[in-house]
Amino acid sequence: MKRLVFISIVIAFWACNNDDDKTEDPIFCTLEARPGIEVRVKDAIDEMFLVEGVEVIITDGEYKETLTSFSGNNTFFGAYERVGTYIIEVRKNGYQTKITDPVVVEKDICHVITQNLEVLLEKN
Repeated sequence: MKRLVFISIVIAFWACNNDDDKTEDPIFCTLEARPGIEVRVKDAIDEMFLVEGVEVIITDGEYKETLTSFSGNNTFFGAYERVGTYIIEVRKNGYQTKITDPVVVEKDICHVITQNLEVLLEKN
């Protein structure tokens, strides 16, 4: 009887580990939405983070989004799970508006690959 149980366990283990799709390393994607772009804005002189009153706008062709910053965070997030080539415009009263070169957001098998940027704003 013990022998039958042992053989059953071995067969079950083998069946569960059988790679029917012939993939050696299966990929497990998460369900979270990841930002394509993260922007940190700082004062160009003292490099202090600027969040209050800052507006970060990303544009990809006809697509336009104003990025958000969550309470207690110095980073603006956007372009969730969206590939594209973005121009980023950063504005704040008392500072010169900054427009970036194009930023390309690509994706891997599961999610977008987040592009992290630091933008330094100069006072007027």
